[in-house]
Amino acid sequence: MMKQWWLMKRLWRRYALKLGRNGVQMLVFWKEKLVFLAVPKTGTTAIEGALAPRASIVMRDPPVLKHSPVYRYNRYVEPFLTEAGGAEAMETVAVVRHPVDWLSSWFRYRNRNELVGEPNSTRDVSFNEFVLEYCREKPASFANVGAQSKFLLRRRDQKLGVDHLFSYERPQSLYDFFEERLQTKVETKRVNVSPDFKVHISEEVESHYREVHALEFSLWEMAKT
Repeated sequence: MMKQWWLMKRLWRRYALKLGRNGVQMLVFWKEKLVFLAVPKTGTTAIEGALAPRASIVMRDPPVLKHSPVYRYNRYVEPFLTEAGGAEAMETVAVVRHPVDWLSSWFRYRNRNELVGEPNSTRDVSFNEFVLEYCREKPASFANVGAQSKFLLRRRDQKLGVDHLFSYERPQSLYDFFEERLQTKVETKRVNVSPDFKVHISEEVESHYREVHALEFSLWEMAKT
């Protein structure tokens, strides 16, 4: 067992050098052959807080490692786990959030006082303006927040890249899954929460969002099946 852990740490140092600022953070449950990938603004920080003590590998620093697209997992981390002897049976898990609510969380997060005056602050724009800017081919920095599809779909064929996808809006399904696989109670706390205020999106803007980013809504529907 000690020899296996020594090998894993040695291999990870090798792959971490390749990752650099394009690194990965996730929770790896080695014995249970399970990997949890963190999609931004889907409550993953709370899950990580609850399950990190149970994980075999937790990647916390640098901050850029916090959220890992599937393609980076496939390119960097899966080879590391393969060499350590476990990737063949590893299953991946992630959470996806309703696209409008996901953007709302980003909008509210970037509305906080610390960002006022910064290029990515949303203090001086409405949510409708934020969504319309997000729909542009090259959005301004305040609306440049990526996409859930870029985190969860494979680049080569745009197919779902995780084995288990759960809806943010139905957290109990995710908790039940982890409790069964890990044989532990999942108790989360609210952390890294965006400022709590209501936002409004017009029917016209939402319709435009759905048209331009139809893939985001299709991805969210996958978590409901």
